[in-house]
Amino acid sequence: MKQDAFVRRHQDEWDELETWLDARGDSPRRARASRRGWTGLPDHEVPARYRRLCQQLALARRRGYSPVVTERLQSLMRRGHDLLYRTPAPHWRRAAEFLLAGFPRLVREERGCMLAAAALFWLPLLATFIAIQWRPELAGALFDPGQLAQFESMYDPADPSRRLGRDSGTDVAMFGHYIWNNISIGFRTFASGLLAGVGTILVLIFNGVIIGGVAGHLQAIGHGDPFWRFVAGHSAPELTAIVISGGAGLRLGLNLIAPGQRRRIDALVDGGRRGALLCLGVLAMLVFAAFVEAFWSSIGSIPAVIKYAVGALLWALVGAWLWHGGRGALPGEDADAH
Repeated sequence: MKQDAFVRRHQDEWDELETWLDARGDSPRRARASRRGWTGLPDHEVPARYRRLCQQLALARRRGYSPVVTERLQSLMRRGHDLLYRTPAPHWRRAAEFLLAGFPRLVREERGCMLAAAALFWLPLLATFIAIQWRPELAGALFDPGQLAQFESMYDPADPSRRLGRDSGTDVAMFGHYIWNNISIGFRTFASGLLAGVGTILVLIFNGVIIGGVAGHLQAIGHGDPFWRFVAGHSAPELTAIVISGGAGLRLGLNLIAPGQRRRIDALVDGGRRGALLCLGVLAMLVFAAFVEAFWSSIGSIPAVIKYAVGALLWALVGAWLWHGGRGALPGEDADAH
């Protein structure tokens, strides 16, 4: 092929790549800001376009085309290489980018499973709580007398000197205990999705009924104030993490029973990979919840208005993070943050 025909055939795609590099390749911050209004070469096509450019440069050199052509292609190739193969960010930065952007974006991508998990958890919780306010004796069907006595002792408003929500233990020791307890619940909720999703459904319903039963019993007997002051701080990250674990488990179960056009094993691997990424974010949420529970929630001397204000703030922050996190990031920008 003559040089003029070669240039005419590929000129447009060279121009598109050059325009993309000028507008979006030099400044990630400017690229994020202009993402919604960008109408040029799609970001996800850039790697394939770069590989084709390298082939065209090799072909131009082999055919002995003029330096005008080869030098332009060499310049575009160098700029593309510097962008695609630049030194990756430090691990801590990649992890932070995943938590701030990749994780909430992944949660939103699985919104159907997340909404189903929320319904399976919150509806039994609220139904159990309301039922016990109407019929307090129903708590006896969920817990034995020893368990009810323990709950009442832990949140006894007549004993303001004790730590809320626990019988004994230092803050550090309880921090480790809460981490283990929270993570075990989250892992069971996710991993039970391997039972065709039925396991996750049962775990979500069970946890909703138990939490609603404890809250309903304490409220019904007049111990509600210490209980609500205790759970106000850590409830947002902890309960939201349980729901997200449930959504990941439901996705795993759906991929197992309804793989679509994929092989079942491929669908299961994909569900497991996405679930594992979700569990990384859930792990961070549960560790944070355990920290708040150990070092803040159990303090009984803090006025209720402050406890509730902090709890409301954390609910708002968790909601804003999951709703807005990652909306301005480029596709794949934090894909390898894990």
